[in-house]
Amino acid sequence: MLREWRTRRRLSQLDLALEADVSPRHLSFVETGRAQPSRDMILKLADQLEIPLREQNGLLLAGGFAPVFVERPLESPSLTQARDAVHRIVTAHEPYPAIAIDRYWKLVAFNQAISPLLEGVDPALLETPVNVLRVSLHPGGLAPRIVNLTEWRAHLLHRLDRQIASSGDPVLIEMREELAAYPCAAEPAPPRIDELIVPLVIRTSAGELRLFGTVTVFGTPLEITLSELAIESFFPADAETAHVLQSLAEGHENSQQPPAAAGA
Repeated sequence: MLREWRTRRRLSQLDLALEADVSPRHLSFVETGRAQPSRDMILKLADQLEIPLREQNGLLLAGGFAPVFVERPLESPSLTQARDAVHRIVTAHEPYPAIAIDRYWKLVAFNQAISPLLEGVDPALLETPVNVLRVSLHPGGLAPRIVNLTEWRAHLLHRLDRQIASSGDPVLIEMREELAAYPCAAEPAPPRIDELIVPLVIRTSAGELRLFGTVTVFGTPLEITLSELAIESFFPADAETAHVLQSLAEGHENSQQPPAAAGA
C-alpha cells in the first residue's frame, strides 16, 4: 500500500526516505514486508505522502494498528461548532450562491441564492442525497442552460481527476466514468489559459449569470468528515451578474416580510 501511494505521488524510495528522514533501506524493507513499521512510522510516511485521513486509517489497519482518525456524521453533537461555522459561511455569502459538499460531492449545505441556478432541474436529481456533479452535468440538470458547457465540464472533470489522483477512491472513479458518459456538444477541452479563472456562464429566468468559484476547507482537521468537507462560494464575474443577484435577494427578502413591514 505504501508503494502504491509513493508511486501515485511520483516519488522514489530515496525521495520519500529523505523527506521522511528515514533510512532508504528500512523503507525498502517496510514496502516489501521484511520490516514491521511502528504506528508512528506509518503516520510519518502517510503525512509525507499527503494521504487523506480516511486512507491513513486503512494503512494503520494493514499494519496491524487501530485507526487513529474518527468519523462522525456532520449532525453529530460533537461537530456542532463546525456545523455552525459552515452554516455561517454559507449564509453570510448571500446574495451570492454558496454550497458545502462532502468527499463524494454530495450537498450538505446551501444558501438561498442557489435557487435561481436550479430552475428547471429534474426533481429526481434534487432528491436527497443531492450530488452536485450529477446536477451540474446531467442532461436533466444544469447542463442545457450552461452556455460554456464544454469548458465548465472540462473544469469539473479536471477537479475530479485531481481528487482521484489524491485519494485513489474507487467510488470517485466510478463517478468519473458516469459523468464522462453524459452527452456533450463537444469533447471536453483543457481549461483555457487566456483567462484568469474558468467561469460558470448559465442562463436563468433573471438573465445570464457569469460566476467564478472559490473553495474553503478546514485548515487543521483531525476528523474524517471535516477533512473531506469543502465550501464552494460563487462570486459574480461581472457587474451585471452582481446586480441581478442583489435584485433577486432583495425580492426574496420583500416577499418574506409581513404586509405591514413591507409597506412601512
